[in-house]
Amino acid sequence: MHIRTTLVLAAGCAAATLACADEPKLPVKTDDGTILYVAPKIAPTEKSADTLGATIGVQRPSGAAAYGGMDTSGSRPIYSVGGSTGGNTSFSAGVESDGKQNNGVKAGITIKY
Repeated sequence: MHIRTTLVLAAGCAAATLACADEPKLPVKTDDGTILYVAPKIAPTEKSADTLGATIGVQRPSGAAAYGGMDTSGSRPIYSVGGSTGGNTSFSAGVESDGKQNNGVKAGITIKY
């Protein structure tokens, strides 16, 4: 009985870890060091995986970045766009909206020391 309980808890922890993992990014690096990426929003099914939107972004060697994306997992698609300046003091901002009730704005400052 103890072994079965341990196995069930281990399986639950493994599933929780996988559920919290970051979305995969498919990067393409250019000659000047800029990285273009696509990060699909993937929902696994029993035999395959469904794509429920994606984010497309650009990351510069200086740390500056920009992204835009769409999430179709809900009843209405949610669109998002944002960016950051890079450098030792980086400012970032982003917005998301479904065009009706779900609207959000985020902003931040990152200071490297």
